[in-house]
Amino acid sequence: MPQLKYSGNGSCYPYAYMPTKEPEHPINPEVRIGHVHLKVADIERSLAFYCGVLGFKLMQRFGTGAAFISAGGYHHHIGLNTWESLGGAPPPQGTTGLFHVAILYPNRSELADALLRLMAAKIPLDGAADHGVSEALYLRDPDQNGVELYVDRPREQWPLDSKGEVAMYTRPLDLDALMAEASAG
Repeated sequence: MPQLKYSGNGSCYPYAYMPTKEPEHPINPEVRIGHVHLKVADIERSLAFYCGVLGFKLMQRFGTGAAFISAGGYHHHIGLNTWESLGGAPPPQGTTGLFHVAILYPNRSELADALLRLMAAKIPLDGAADHGVSEALYLRDPDQNGVELYVDRPREQWPLDSKGEVAMYTRPLDLDALMAEASAG
């Protein structure tokens, strides 16, 4: 195991193992992010948002300090806990931490349904973007955690540059066209 050295710029990577675009030994492509665990101030308020608005199912509670929710019966996609955050405030701007949790929808019609749920609950969007590879809605949960609700485009529709590499972009998402999907779906 190589010795880790502090580089002075906030990195603890050993110099011989600095990350590159093409790793020498890439991670198995079947590895997935399984779940996210969020520190929240109020479990009931968070459940009202994630289950009541977005439609996740409560799978299990651990006393009054934690709850586990999922889509489709998985043990949990999101853990919510107050172990270190009961009654707490969101972290201030300009600090490190999770930027957002991204929730992948299976198709555009389901993303449109999510938009309808948000509108019905009067939850404002922070933004809506077409990234070429995906279409996304951005918002905040009750604890001000960033949440991205998105749908991927089929890989064959992803924009590519002249070298054949993915060329994502950020353009405004046509919310009217997305809403038409809800009507059609």
